[in-house]
Amino acid sequence: MDAVSALRASGLFEGFTETGLNILAGICAPRTYPVGTPLFVENMVADSLLVIAEGQVSLNTKGARGEDVFVGELGPGDWLGELSLISTSQRLCTASSATAVTAYEIRQADFHKLMGLKPQACMKLLMAIVTQFGKKVFENKDALKSLLSR
Repeated sequence: MDAVSALRASGLFEGFTETGLNILAGICAPRTYPVGTPLFVENMVADSLLVIAEGQVSLNTKGARGEDVFVGELGPGDWLGELSLISTSQRLCTASSATAVTAYEIRQADFHKLMGLKPQACMKLLMAIVTQFGKKVFENKDALKSLLSR
């Protein structure tokens, strides 16, 4: 699967034109991960978005006693690390390949360079990221309230 097809299959890029997909695919780098390989590790610098083209990714975090806690699994069309295009921060969990994985990476530095050249495509992606983040917060509002009330 090429970068344009991977982006087209991802809900994050829903509503993008072929031109927009091609612009963003131009800064995508293909990445492959054999089974059991970390895509990234909790607390490392977050500086790229990954769109999964093939395979399954397992998400884990460290529990209060240092044990691994399963958070979820992602597959083709899913994405992770999207907030890193907005601001450099730390990864909130460890993402590892549960199967062989092919993904496309958009690095923050490349995205910021593209922003000056193709602002409309970049702004559309930023709006999609913010919209998806808002949906995730809303879906998890009860858990967030519980954490805040402690």
